[in-house]
Amino acid sequence: MANILIVEARFYDHLNDMLLAGARAAIEAAEHSHETVTVPGALEVPGAIVLAEETARYDAYVALGVVIRGETYHFEIVSNESARGIMALTMDGIPIGNGILTTEDEAQAIRRADPAQLNKGGGAAEAAMAMLALKQRL
Repeated sequence: MANILIVEARFYDHLNDMLLAGARAAIEAAEHSHETVTVPGALEVPGAIVLAEETARYDAYVALGVVIRGETYHFEIVSNESARGIMALTMDGIPIGNGILTTEDEAQAIRRADPAQLNKGGGAAEAAMAMLALKQRL
């Protein structure tokens, strides 16, 4: 049984609740344990994973959050840099499922976050578990 840390950037409560529900259901269906920590925004997710990885308490990570395009360039910075940070960690061999949504509007985010629709939270958890299984196999 693996211990998985869900790191959520809780900016949009109602959207994060859906992402969390999907992730938790997928992890529990696989009979793994999980904990959740909350960070201020998507840019802080990779840093939180690094801090958690240093404890050696977790086998894999699920990154969750929502970034919705606004009127400024900030959307691109947050989207690109959070993804870059997570990718850098995966290149170091840390099993991470990236469920940080980057959408044009709230309607797109709802469709992707909702477990009854695209269930990207569940998909991110499944990706983390698949990468953990691959790491263990190799």
